Amino acid sequence: MSYVEEILEKVVAANPNEPEFHQAVKEVLESLKVVVDANEEVYRKNGILERLVEPERIISFRVPWVDDKGNVQVNKGYRVQFNNSIGAYKGGLRFHPTVNQSILKFLGFEQVLKNSLTGLPMGGGKGGSNFDPKGKSDREVMAFCQSFMSELYKHIGKDTDVPAGDIGVGAREIGYLFGQYKRLSTLFEGVLTGKGIPFGGSLARTEATGYGLVYILDEMLKANNKELKGKTVVVTGSGNVAIYAIQKAQQLGAKVVALCDSNGYIYDENGIQVDIVKDIKEVKRQRISEYANRVPSAKYTQGKGIWNIKCDIYLPCATQNELDLDGAKALVEGGCFAVAEGANMPTTLEATKYLQDNGVLFMPGKASNAGGVSVSGLEQSQNAMRLSWTFEEVDEKLKGIMKDIFKKVDDAAKRYNQAGNYVAGANIAGFEKVANAMIAQGIV
Repeated sequence: MSYVEEILEKVVAANPNEPEFHQAVKEVLESLKVVVDANEEVYRKNGILERLVEPERIISFRVPWVDDKGNVQVNKGYRVQFNNSIGAYKGGLRFHPTVNQSILKFLGFEQVLKNSLTGLPMGGGKGGSNFDPKGKSDREVMAFCQSFMSELYKHIGKDTDVPAGDIGVGAREIGYLFGQYKRLSTLFEGVLTGKGIPFGGSLARTEATGYGLVYILDEMLKANNKELKGKTVVVTGSGNVAIYAIQKAQQLGAKVVALCDSNGYIYDENGIQVDIVKDIKEVKRQRISEYANRVPSAKYTQGKGIWNIKCDIYLPCATQNELDLDGAKALVEGGCFAVAEGANMPTTLEATKYLQDNGVLFMPGKASNAGGVSVSGLEQSQNAMRLSWTFEEVDEKLKGIMKDIFKKVDDAAKRYNQAGNYVAGANIAGFEKVANAMIAQGIV
């Protein structure tokens, strides 16, 4: 049995009932097998894979808070500090009813390699709660965030662990969290990213993940003698990532015709009007079905199936495992030639393999959605230097980082005779840097 197979068996045995974590580890380790086999003696001696798949620390705690009716509510809170071999732990906080330890471990594990790819000195972590901000008043969200931070603040710091936002954690939540951290620690420091501009946030942070996704998509297309201009694009999700991926794709000449939320999807043959989407989702916080009420050329369909819309390029930007094998088959049949992930692990293993086997260019999320954490890293730099860069400066740095990520991914795939396999390339490039740092630092 190979070293990789041994570790995969141990992960499943030692972490029962954690399917998302199993999936993430399997996807990464299987693509790393060629690297691990070539360096097995060194990696075994140093226990690299055993340490790579085990979080350095998991903090779990209860979060009591009082709702508007005066009733006490209790949620679960977590922070998974996965690996800090190349920098302080860095990764988002997710507030969503589905949050559990398995999901946060998968996200933290992916974050280690994603942060490595950015070239910035950031380790990997993730956290969150099964609290649902939807339908809650601002006062209830504040009460929850203050209670959550009252425990979390003991475990984070600008040189220890720097959380950010994720699903359910936007500017409002980050503001409340930062205020409570400042109150309890008496420190004004860059311990959270995604902050408001007046108190240390970075311009272009809101746009970063969506813009970065399109920048690396553009690089992948150009490397394969294709272009974005004039192509038909389908985007899933309707949050920040989806909205700003649509905006940047349209700026580069693509036609985006569909997007969705958890209830259903809209199709607009004339091209999605992103300003209307922003008003619906960012201002009025309504469902995406409202778009069809405001735009005569749009059609709303309830339920899943957005992949049945014919497109050249598909950008899944919603949540994990949203694109399954049936969806992948529909995309291939519809003529899709490129998929780039805006969300974390939105494509199942079976769907990924089917797309690759059928010649679809496929860029995995740990590379293609690294724009958000990259600008978070730039926000940390601005905070440390007491500086504030312009939108154009940050956007230019983001574009440079995404181009560099594509080059690393492409080069790593080619070094191991897997040209065009960007899943393997991303995993290899991210892993090698982390493994070398772990070996250099000894057994810690």
